[in-house]
Amino acid sequence: MTDEHLVENKELSIWEATIPIIALVGMLAYNVYVYGDDALGGSNQFVLLLGAAVAAIVGFLNKVSYKKMIEEVAQNVKSTTGALLILLFVGSLAGTWLVSGIIPSMIYYGLQILNPSIFLPATVLICAIISIATGSSWTTSATVGIALIGIGKAIGLPLGMVAGAVLSGAYFGDKMSPLSDTTNLAPAMAGTELFTHIRYMALTTVPTIIITIIIFTIISMTHETVGVADNTEILAAIKGSFNISGWLFLVPAAVIFMIIKKTQPLIALLIGSLLGGVFALIFQPDIVVQLSGAESLTFRSAYTGIMNAMTVESTIETSSVALNDLFTSGGMKGMLGTIWLIICAMVFGGVMDAIGALTRITQTLLSMAKSVFGLFASTVASCLALNVTASDQYLAIVVPGKMFAKAYEDRGLAPENLSRTLEDSGTVTSVLIPWNTCGAYQSGVLGVSVSEYFVYAIFNYLSPFMTLLYAALDIKIRMLAAKNKS
Repeated sequence: MTDEHLVENKELSIWEATIPIIALVGMLAYNVYVYGDDALGGSNQFVLLLGAAVAAIVGFLNKVSYKKMIEEVAQNVKSTTGALLILLFVGSLAGTWLVSGIIPSMIYYGLQILNPSIFLPATVLICAIISIATGSSWTTSATVGIALIGIGKAIGLPLGMVAGAVLSGAYFGDKMSPLSDTTNLAPAMAGTELFTHIRYMALTTVPTIIITIIIFTIISMTHETVGVADNTEILAAIKGSFNISGWLFLVPAAVIFMIIKKTQPLIALLIGSLLGGVFALIFQPDIVVQLSGAESLTFRSAYTGIMNAMTVESTIETSSVALNDLFTSGGMKGMLGTIWLIICAMVFGGVMDAIGALTRITQTLLSMAKSVFGLFASTVASCLALNVTASDQYLAIVVPGKMFAKAYEDRGLAPENLSRTLEDSGTVTSVLIPWNTCGAYQSGVLGVSVSEYFVYAIFNYLSPFMTLLYAALDIKIRMLAAKNKS
């Protein structure tokens, strides 16, 4: 995507170039108002196509041919081939890691570090571990998050404080997990690789979560609690359904090792999926048989069970109703919604490319952003604005990502600068806005209003400041020329 040539149309005014953006934001805002959390079920994707239609009308009025628009759309979609394949393998890996007991083991051991005196920092760590394992802040808060809210209430902590700790950890994991759709979406929009994005994002994300944990530790030391954090029922439910073992951590350790060694993402994810399947047969044979619909473990039932875990939805029932949603994976099929969103976003971006709108917008932004810091600040502001107006974190990544990719390239900045900024400002701040899908969902699930947890969602509002601080001080700003050396 970074090599993509954006079309220049000198006849197109900045006003004409922004018409499709304004129309898209307006339609998305109304669509989210109507559909709420269900907007990602397909209506937002169609609205992106409507935005592309508006851009096409602007193009026709400026004598841009239909053929040229389709060619640019095809080029855009082609550029996301790697990202789409990675998403499919991520779904596969999530399925085998659930069925093998890897994800349940992470949760089981994570919950055991709870103690009233360190409840808040422990909550951050637990939610971070679970969110990294599942790739979903929504699932984390809707399952273990609810349990932690109940435990926090029992020991006398303000619910807003506990919710802030839950969300801080959940969104850290959501950002850093290769299983997360936003973590896959940001590099796809910016034009970089998944693991390159994660490694580079760690430069700002790890210091931010460390600061967050320190603050919550201080709060825990100064805030009096009562009672005991009882999680025995949850632990018993997990152990009753899975064979919990420390040996299962060999699989994520192997994947992490491959990431460190800069193995190609598709290879690392494929190996991680296959290892998860092997460990499922060793540690959870009964679950594999259950998923296959057979009565005993045979070669055929083993094949069917593992293949089902990789490709379609798998649900493992436990004695805890609250945990059942957590132990559900959509497999490769579960990633089709995000893939659908990316393709529709590429249609919109392709038409915008063809009519010269993105070039015109980025030229204007570059003329306003006189420095590298100005470009980073413009990106952060755009992400925040779209989270407020379009009310969706995915669109706060997609639209600025497509608009700013060429601007970063023109400044000689590696695309991971953009992908990191998109996540630091687009992904995590969505939960701070009450009418955003994330804010509405999290407040509804946790039973705590945004206004109550806002001040305690420390990681979420520190993240954009951290990325701006790095830009202002020129810390770890990777240039295109230095990309291959670093």
